Amino acid sequence: MDPATRLLHALGEPETGTPASPDLALSSYVLSVDEGRPEEYGRADQPNWRIVETALGALEDAEAVLFPSGQAAAHALLWDMVRSGRRVVLPDDGYYNTRALADLVTSSAGVACVPVDQLDRDAVAAALDGPPAALWVETPSNPLLRVADLAALAELAAAHGAPMVADNTLATPLLQQPLDVGSRATVYSLTKALGGHSDLLLGAVVSRDAQLVARLREWRTLTGAIPGPFAAWLAARSLKTLAVRLRRQCENALVIAEHLRRHARVTAVHYPGLHPARPVADRQMRGGYGSLLSFEVDGDARRAAAVVRAARLVHPGTSFGGVVSSWERRARWPGETAPATLIRLSVGVEHVDDLLADIDRALTCP
Repeated sequence: MDPATRLLHALGEPETGTPASPDLALSSYVLSVDEGRPEEYGRADQPNWRIVETALGALEDAEAVLFPSGQAAAHALLWDMVRSGRRVVLPDDGYYNTRALADLVTSSAGVACVPVDQLDRDAVAAALDGPPAALWVETPSNPLLRVADLAALAELAAAHGAPMVADNTLATPLLQQPLDVGSRATVYSLTKALGGHSDLLLGAVVSRDAQLVARLREWRTLTGAIPGPFAAWLAARSLKTLAVRLRRQCENALVIAEHLRRHARVTAVHYPGLHPARPVADRQMRGGYGSLLSFEVDGDARRAAAVVRAARLVHPGTSFGGVVSSWERRARWPGETAPATLIRLSVGVEHVDDLLADIDRALTCP
């Protein structure tokens, strides 16, 4: 079955005479007289969580654990890595909040956090040498959209006895399946493309390792890092349109990336669908290259900020993956290592000609 069809039907099959969409369950539950029922307390399990977890698991032939945000999901996964004394090797160009979180978690556990260029296999191998390590991969990376070779990194990790996990937020499981090439888990911010409407905060870890899944569920219950039922209900609604949203966004993003590559006011474009990233992306991504791209404009940081402000359709925004296009100058954030004039563009589902006209008009600002 096509993944889009599998996803739709994994979100629930209504019985005759019941609502076509699942109800919103708000109860914290009362203790059942039957011991061992999952709904004994709302911190341990919840019907709206299970719908989303079942759907995400079905996409990757795995099990999913839902969290209140992508950061909460990453926190649980990072803690599981370091609890056995493993160092964390992670991309030096990945999402800066993940890097900051990894620094916090590893320093608390008394182990090292090792940033490395994950396109340099020798550097990754050197970083994995020595004491036990775990490999955190992010591809495409945020915000430079660099594409790491998942299969090659999984082989390196296996050779060093290091579990590998992959942040698959940008690609989503419809475009990329890291578990198929040896990743122990994938982590997602559902706030982005999986949610797609900029109206919820959620995260998830997906894995085929039953013991890891059990540990993450226990972590969630004990720490209280639980998602709200309404956010989960919204996510179940949103996942039904993921395939059609993502197809339009990928098509738009590729057209815009190719247009920007030829633009006189643009000095560099970063997108998995363009060279030099495309050959690797073609091997491990399917159905598109994602809705996110970044580009650098001529001039300085002031001019890049002016371009962002000048748009009429593309609004300023720091999240991405929504149906409405947004962009921002990434270097405005403390700790971000992106070039000063880099603009990260999240491409929505508007007509591509309207987006091109809006972007071109913004790029004419002095």
